[in-house]
Amino acid sequence: MPRPYDLSSITALVCFEAAARHLSFKQAAGEMNVTPAAISHQIKALESDLGCPLFIRRSKGVELTEKGAFLFVALQRGFEAISDVIGEIRDRPEAVDVTIRATTAVSSLWLTPKISAFWKFHPAVTIAQIVSDVPAQANRCDLSIHYGNPEDDHCEYRKLFQDRIVALGTPRFMAEHGISSIKDLLRAPLIHSSSEETNWTSWSDWFQSLGLPAPKGRGFHVNNYTIALQSAQDDIGAVLGWDGLVGNLMQDGSLIPLVPESIASPVAFHLKIHPRASAQARLFADWLVKSA
Repeated sequence: MPRPYDLSSITALVCFEAAARHLSFKQAAGEMNVTPAAISHQIKALESDLGCPLFIRRSKGVELTEKGAFLFVALQRGFEAISDVIGEIRDRPEAVDVTIRATTAVSSLWLTPKISAFWKFHPAVTIAQIVSDVPAQANRCDLSIHYGNPEDDHCEYRKLFQDRIVALGTPRFMAEHGISSIKDLLRAPLIHSSSEETNWTSWSDWFQSLGLPAPKGRGFHVNNYTIALQSAQDDIGAVLGWDGLVGNLMQDGSLIPLVPESIASPVAFHLKIHPRASAQARLFADWLVKSA
């Protein structure tokens, strides 16, 4: 009888998702309570089944290949959907004071450091994150962060920040492609990021705002902004950066502005306060707005 789904080993897929999320076989092994060798074995079996490498092995760790990045995003979407349903079905008491939802990029680049700073002043408030790049199917959070204008959904919205959008790349990429002016970017390789969750400004939008035509260079398309930033650091292309999110990468020189031109972000990042928000959630919301 034919199988209804074309899947590799579920165990291998789970191991791959953990390793891709951490970009570390060792951390994935710790999460799953197995040895790094076991994780490596499962991923090698998965790569053999798919007929392509999913990771680039380096002396200091691993990086996703292009096909690995697409598989990771697909698995992430599937596991998030399953997690949402299980969370709705499972009858369990609330274990945290505040649940906040954000995309992968907002969580890793902005929110998580803010939570760490918040706990220095309010250590007794427990916080959980729902990290997802897929539009929410269930209202299981007190707060959520959105890029865009507030919706007419009878919820309270508070502006966090509205930053500038700059063209970013590595110094090596800049030199290799001879980028000395904004017109050089029109023919350079560009990383295009899109997501169902977030309506990111595109390269065409960015150039149009500066009075220039759409770019003609080679494009790399990905629907996860964190992967887009990683790809830019690997010299695959230039990427658009929201300076309020990627400030740390710019400060440490991982990515640099390729040209002096930039545009104001057309919309702001907003904090949405859901009707179920508790007093602790509103305390955290007030702190986030002030710190932003």
